[in-house]
Amino acid sequence: MTDLNLADYIRSIPDFPKPGILFRDITPLLASPAAFRRAVVDLANPFRHEKIDAVAAAEARGFIFAAPVALELNAALVPIRKPGKLPFDTQSLTYDLEYGSDTLEIHADAVASGAKVLVVDDLLATGGTVEACCRLVEQVGGVVVGCAFLIELADLGGAERIYKYKMVSLVKCK
Repeated sequence: MTDLNLADYIRSIPDFPKPGILFRDITPLLASPAAFRRAVVDLANPFRHEKIDAVAAAEARGFIFAAPVALELNAALVPIRKPGKLPFDTQSLTYDLEYGSDTLEIHADAVASGAKVLVVDDLLATGGTVEACCRLVEQVGGVVVGCAFLIELADLGGAERIYKYKMVSLVKCK
């Protein structure tokens, strides 16, 4: 498993979902138990000594990696969702996108005050979503220890938006 190259399991699909977009398809990685396991372990390893209390992720593809990373770190899983999807008291945050805005929600009691939280997602692009996730975790009292991504689209500058956190990405794409 040490010579496994995760980039070999990520397919690039031009013009999806619309012309001009190069979509990074993770389904080949998910179809390979060895590659999927390697990704989970590699996302968790840099944070093993941080004593992570919870792993947070935004829906939907973030959940795919956050759940097994949480198990790997013996930590809770904290779902961050679109408005109206969480059944209990929530805190919300509206953030700007390139064209418009979006809102995410977290359960108000999702993390204990001072809990160490790792934010996980499948892909880091411009960083808007992960920055909003970090702010939401902090809004409910958590301490963001770091952010981990399977894929980083380095040319889009997302890492600059989360510079104050430890950041790990397993596959850097242009």
